[in-house]
Amino acid sequence: MVDSRYKKALVAIGGAALLTASALPAAAQDEGPLLYVINKSADQGYFIDLQNGFENRVAELGGTSLRADAKLDPSLGVQLVNDAISAGAAGIAITVPDQTIGPAISDAAAAAGVALVATDDAIVDSAGDPVPFVGFDGIDMGKKVGAETARLLGELGWLEDESVTLGVLSTEVQTLSVCEDRTNEAKAAMLEAGVSPDAIYQVPYTGETSSAQDAAGPVITANPAVTHWVVFGCNDEGVLGVNNALATQGVSTDNILAVGLGANEACKAWAAGVPSGFKSALWVSGTAVGNTAAQVLYDNVVNGVELPESSVADTPMLTPETYADIVDPIFLETCSQ
Repeated sequence: MVDSRYKKALVAIGGAALLTASALPAAAQDEGPLLYVINKSADQGYFIDLQNGFENRVAELGGTSLRADAKLDPSLGVQLVNDAISAGAAGIAITVPDQTIGPAISDAAAAAGVALVATDDAIVDSAGDPVPFVGFDGIDMGKKVGAETARLLGELGWLEDESVTLGVLSTEVQTLSVCEDRTNEAKAAMLEAGVSPDAIYQVPYTGETSSAQDAAGPVITANPAVTHWVVFGCNDEGVLGVNNALATQGVSTDNILAVGLGANEACKAWAAGVPSGFKSALWVSGTAVGNTAAQVLYDNVVNGVELPESSVADTPMLTPETYADIVDPIFLETCSQ
């Protein structure tokens, strides 16, 4: 019989979260801490990997877990954190739908004595102090994407080819600091490589593929003289959306140099063996972030280990030739879907 904590959790979340299969036996025996993983856009491949990685590690450690999708709704994000606290969570990992909710959720967790870590998007509490962070270094990621884009641009020779009119589509979530860190660094690398500032076009989007596609279409239409396009963004979903917009307007994949960030969308085209604008992508492992978030929360609530201020995962660059070498079953399964 599932104990009252989990009955209450299932009622409180109103279908926004799922009790995992791995959690049920442990819950029934009331073993281990209850840990929550809450993410914005939890239907995206990266966040699916993150939640799966979190749940798998919690199960390995002997705890129980629940997952929730805050979508892109700040109010829902706050509600889900309060629901998790009410359900008896000992620890919560959250990728917030909006960084402005940081003070509200961190103060609520602190008042309830619940451990909290921010995954991917940094947040602060009401005193302005950073919440313990698990994820990646946005500046470093942007530099890597920029360096790879510049390298490929040099190999293609587009800057020296007088028949090429170059356009750069910087796909930006301008309301999210970690996203701006990424695209600002990539844009800086383009300028250093010799791209004219006038050739760089901003494409503001929400972080989702459809948003990027809708935003890129008018920019592409407004610049009919551009023959070759460079694309980068905050995540793979954004780069995919711009690739889709370019394809809709008849741009050949041979004339697109897109460098992804996440690799979860890029690798699908590579695995299918179809032509793609994705020429490279920085691998951002949701699995690694989920594993790490679960580990630091468990160590804190069970063993009293202080939450690290920052836990940063590595981010290698992948290509169509090298992506399959990654030893990560969850990632490779995503690529084949």
